[in-house]
Amino acid sequence: MDIASIIGLVGGVGFIFVAILLEGSNPLMFVNLLATCVVIGGGAMTVLTRYTMGSFLSGVANAFKSTLFYKHVSIVELIEQIAEIAEVMRRQGPIALESVDVDDPFFKRGVRMIADGFTAEAIRSSLERERDLDYERLHLSHMIFKALGEAAPGMGMVGTLIGLVSMFAHMDDPKKIGPGMAIALLTTLYGAFFANVILLPIADKLSHRAAEEGTSRSLIIEALVMIREARNPATIRDELAAFLPLHSRDQVLDAA
Repeated sequence: MDIASIIGLVGGVGFIFVAILLEGSNPLMFVNLLATCVVIGGGAMTVLTRYTMGSFLSGVANAFKSTLFYKHVSIVELIEQIAEIAEVMRRQGPIALESVDVDDPFFKRGVRMIADGFTAEAIRSSLERERDLDYERLHLSHMIFKALGEAAPGMGMVGTLIGLVSMFAHMDDPKKIGPGMAIALLTTLYGAFFANVILLPIADKLSHRAAEEGTSRSLIIEALVMIREARNPATIRDELAAFLPLHSRDQVLDAA
């Protein structure tokens, strides 16, 4: 699980909850069904209008999966694993790769393609297509959550106007002025809260995930092509070091 995402989401909600307690208010005062319906329900419907039902649901599900359960892969460790596999390929041939243990499904599929005798061109074409399709799925999830984050404050303003209209319509009844004002303020709060604490951070995380995963998969593709061509492990390390920042390359090159 991605600890940073969990800490960020839980911590964001937690600090707001603590702030309410420090102010001396009852947190239940901030629970309002109308504000929830307008901001969450209304925002979801406005975004759903832009997509098909299937793409919307799959985008939301993929977003939570990628945000909470993404496993970061160290590029340095990945290059070391690639060098080990390249050594096995050089010494024992493609068939030996069938017994190699690889955790990453994308990398594992490429290794299996080498063991099955696919050409370097076929491996590159197939894996680049898979990489690009996965990027499009992450980009879709990013766009959906970005749209939700943009819609939430707008729907909060709609709720505020509903509350103000209700308040002004009952100026003759002082008992209804307070609840109307509370609704007006709570919907604005809900819109700002969901946009800035949950939706937009998840959208940014998905954008970061897409870039990070694209880089690691491009590295894997280049490595698999070189392994298929039986290149020297030291040469593979040297070429893949280009995927690392300058200050981290010595960790790979020194191990060659």
